[in-house]
Amino acid sequence: MKPARLRADVLAGLTTSFALVPECIAFALVAHLNPLMGLYGAFIICTLTALFGGRPGMVSGAAGSMAVVIVALVVQHGVQYLLATVLLGGLVMIAFGLLRLGKLVRMVPYPVMLGFVNGLAIVIAMAQLEHFKRGDTWLSGAPLYLMLGLVALTMAVVYLLPRLTRSVPPALVAILGVGLLVYLFNLPTRTLGDMAHIAGGLPGVAMPDIPWNLETLYIIAPYAVLMALVGLLETLLTLNLTDEITESRGYPDRECVALGVANMASGFCGGMGGCAMIGQTVINLSSGGRGRLSGIVAGVMILMFVLFLSPLIERIPLAALVGVMFVVAQQTFAWASLRVLRKVPLNDVMAIIAVTIVTVLTDLATAVLFGILIAALNFAWQQARELYADSHVEADGSKLYHLHGTLFFASTTPFLDQFDHLNDPGQVTLDCRHLRFVDYSAIAALKTLRERYQKAGKHLRVVHLSERCKKLLKRAGVQH
Repeated sequence: MKPARLRADVLAGLTTSFALVPECIAFALVAHLNPLMGLYGAFIICTLTALFGGRPGMVSGAAGSMAVVIVALVVQHGVQYLLATVLLGGLVMIAFGLLRLGKLVRMVPYPVMLGFVNGLAIVIAMAQLEHFKRGDTWLSGAPLYLMLGLVALTMAVVYLLPRLTRSVPPALVAILGVGLLVYLFNLPTRTLGDMAHIAGGLPGVAMPDIPWNLETLYIIAPYAVLMALVGLLETLLTLNLTDEITESRGYPDRECVALGVANMASGFCGGMGGCAMIGQTVINLSSGGRGRLSGIVAGVMILMFVLFLSPLIERIPLAALVGVMFVVAQQTFAWASLRVLRKVPLNDVMAIIAVTIVTVLTDLATAVLFGILIAALNFAWQQARELYADSHVEADGSKLYHLHGTLFFASTTPFLDQFDHLNDPGQVTLDCRHLRFVDYSAIAALKTLRERYQKAGKHLRVVHLSERCKKLLKRAGVQH
């Protein structure tokens, strides 16, 4: 590796580690867990996915989307059941990768991807508002003005420093600079130590202390599957985004397997489950991190913070981290999607807006599935409308229909409407040279059409079926 590339990855990893700490602590607290569980999970998952994953430059850790999924489990059954859930969820992720199902992310349309990115950008920005509270009360007066001033200063450094030099990540300079300013002038603002104390030892390795029986499996399996699906979905979408930013290609199946292994290792070591984190990935990429080393440095530095550097790290002002995350939200939001709203079809505009709103109001998995459903219904509607027929009477008095399009569940009614079985002559030919049969609804429609002609005392002949159509009809027991 070239020295310049090595230096860029190390500095990017260091910058990303500062941004990982408050997020992982916050997500652990959301899930009613010890903050160290979030930090251990971030260290293990970030390091292992960086070493063995399929997308260098992408950063994984203890993610909020997965924390929300397991809150109820922790409250009802305790931490040990969570660790078992993380283990089982890791197995599901590994199976997903080994079965090469990562390619399913191609089913996510681009408008849904834009909605996902925009929604997460809004969620990242809204999550920072919690730092403007002390307990349940919003800051006011001098503390609020100081917080706003430090956030603005941090954002200014991040935006303006690249105009002077690109030798160091601006986010790193902003965090360290604002932190030094607060320390030297003893400014009364909240620091990372006010969220939680992060000093601790090395994570131990142990099996979760639970009864290993079918009753336990019945409890943890639904959470494990849901956690795995949410984590895989967020990871694969973040991988796609990373591919676009870096103009290179990752390996989704390898990333799924690595993520599963990392989650299992986290479960054995007392850490939370996790997946790719889009905010921290954007920080890493914008700071120059492109190789595996950046993720490794980010993960290892989290462990160093816990073991040796907690007194220093706890002095970092939250305002500096909030400012950096506001910039990340701004950079993550696909502003180009606003400019094209008047240029793309209305259904795509609806998908972008709907997925953005649902991401903010519910969760990523629900939003993406909702977006895919909208896209699928629109595709089915468009395909159904494109089915049409040409017909003419032959010299012998028979009638010939040429069908064009795709015959499936949404187009069966338009298909049947093309024929006039009551007024057609006794001999009718259906030419399927340009007609594609897709599903059982298509076969049922053809069977219904033949029965209509039979009841009218007429004969329907079907010609030029493709081999695939012939196999479908033969399997269904329909004569052609």
